[in-house]
Amino acid sequence: MQQDSCQYEYVLNNEFFSAIDAPEIQKGKLNVVLNVKKSIGVFLLKFHIEGMVIVPCDRCLDDMEIPVETDEELKVKLGAEFSDEDDIVVVPEEDGYINVAWFMYEFIALSLPMKHVHAPGKCNKGMLNALNKHLSTSADEDELHDGSDEEGFDDETEAPQETDPRWDALKKILDNN
Repeated sequence: MQQDSCQYEYVLNNEFFSAIDAPEIQKGKLNVVLNVKKSIGVFLLKFHIEGMVIVPCDRCLDDMEIPVETDEELKVKLGAEFSDEDDIVVVPEEDGYINVAWFMYEFIALSLPMKHVHAPGKCNKGMLNALNKHLSTSADEDELHDGSDEEGFDDETEAPQETDPRWDALKKILDNN
């Protein structure tokens, strides 16, 4: 390794995620290799993060593992006061150091897919049954209570009500789930 660069290794575990106190990821085990290279006035930090995190499934709420493998870069320079603008982080010269914990968390969180859903057939069956029961009950109630009020309802004078076609399209979405 060159004299103007150095390498650090970290293991991020459940304690790290508890200490960082962030909402999305609560558990995991990842290895981080951080290469710091100094060039003229700027430090280039290259992160290689690999491992897995545990997040709740968006559908059944059970924990699920998501693999993580990402490479990120961060440019840091010394300045008068802290700043995190554009693609360069400015660290006060009087401090002379940067805490990279939050940056590592952000890199991990940004590498995750938007939807956290188990593979087909792997979700908690009890929760899926409850969800399907709730969805079918809601759809059945909508059909039973189609906007007519039993009080003062006269079959002979009341014409069938047409529904707004926008609602029909939305009901089709419910039926597909």
